[in-house]
Amino acid sequence: MVHQNNLILRWVTVLEEGLLWEVDPVWRPMVKPIKLLSMTLQNGFRGLGLVLLCLAALGYPRAAGAEPEGLSPLGGGFEPPIQSRAVDTPQGEPIPTPGPASIDSTPDSDLQSSDGTGTESFSPRTPVFPIRDIPEVRYFLEWFQTGSRRPVVERWIERSGRYAEMIQGVLRGKGLPEDLMFTAMIESGFNPVAVSRAGAKGLWQFMAPTARRYGLRVDRWVDERLDPEKSTVAAARYLSDLHALFGSWELAKAGYNAGEMKVLRAMKSLGTSDFWELTRGRILRNETKNFVPAIQAAVLIGRDPERYGFIASQAEPLVYEVAAVPSGLTLSRIALTAGVSTDVLCDLNPELRMKQTPPGGTYLLKFPVGTSARFVEGQERERAHKTVTAGRGRHSVRPEIHIVQSRETMGSIAKRYGISAAELARLNELDGGARIRPGDRLRIVAAAPAN
Repeated sequence: MVHQNNLILRWVTVLEEGLLWEVDPVWRPMVKPIKLLSMTLQNGFRGLGLVLLCLAALGYPRAAGAEPEGLSPLGGGFEPPIQSRAVDTPQGEPIPTPGPASIDSTPDSDLQSSDGTGTESFSPRTPVFPIRDIPEVRYFLEWFQTGSRRPVVERWIERSGRYAEMIQGVLRGKGLPEDLMFTAMIESGFNPVAVSRAGAKGLWQFMAPTARRYGLRVDRWVDERLDPEKSTVAAARYLSDLHALFGSWELAKAGYNAGEMKVLRAMKSLGTSDFWELTRGRILRNETKNFVPAIQAAVLIGRDPERYGFIASQAEPLVYEVAAVPSGLTLSRIALTAGVSTDVLCDLNPELRMKQTPPGGTYLLKFPVGTSARFVEGQERERAHKTVTAGRGRHSVRPEIHIVQSRETMGSIAKRYGISAAELARLNELDGGARIRPGDRLRIVAAAPAN
């Protein structure tokens, strides 16, 4: 009996702290009376009250036509991917607080009624989410079309053409609404190298911890938050997890901006899973409250720019090819071998923080279409030349790479190989004030090392 009573107490604790958030909205008002009733019953009858409470918590019986709301439970020890950050809007212009609720609907509006029962599909091949006909969305819809914001939005639309096809393909492949693409419009204005004051980076403005959690490499050599395609894959996974957690795209987008734990606290405090009700509370910041309607307004404009007076032409889609490149090669040297501009190569590979391929093996580098073959051919010629040179005798053997050790300097390394520090700097495209660190790889062209 002691064991049974302890088990009952543990059930009560679980029900009080966890399952109450899974109660079907239709039955939520009945939970408290059932709890009070079960507390007053003797142990012999308390089990019946607990059974009723469990059924209510699981949503049974369900009212006819009632749709589940709120959290969608995940099984199997899921650890929420926490992301809390404050992100600047592109061009440093803050999103204003929505104005008065006096913006009237027009007869030809493509906004849906506030019950969210319908929506226009950006693509019939993927799910869609409703855009409500409410003042907050209409405010941003008008604000994006007026004053200094219009040319800014036109730049966003133009830039979107560079990445839209890739982003839509990733979202479509994961069964997500293609309209989620416009989250990146509000996050970064489709700028793949955007950086916020808080340190969020890239098209999708990931903070480093969340980026790593979703498989992106972020270290001194590589920051894949700046890789448009890899960061899009990570963002799609994150948004999918958020939607599975909340069961609502509005809450998922709020969680993307504020962090899901902040949204969960707001839901628990206000007792609602309706995002628009949460905006009336004080837990969510104004930035998050404005983030969701701004995205929805961007979706409407993005679906049909001409309807809202935007005539910006979209940039050509980003195209490239990849080739395996040895570690430790600077982009300037690779560009010289491939016969392309260093700036073009840097633009295609913004994730390379040191402007060179990272250590640890070959790296798949992006090249302009038709140029990677020239680089591969150049590498083969260079290897053939080294083989011929090596066969001429021991004194002609020249080490290609020197790995910097602790306390070594440019001068000491140059002296070891019988060359000047200036020549060593020139070979490695370093300026006079450049610093080297243990583990750096330096090219060496010299006679056999002096003892």
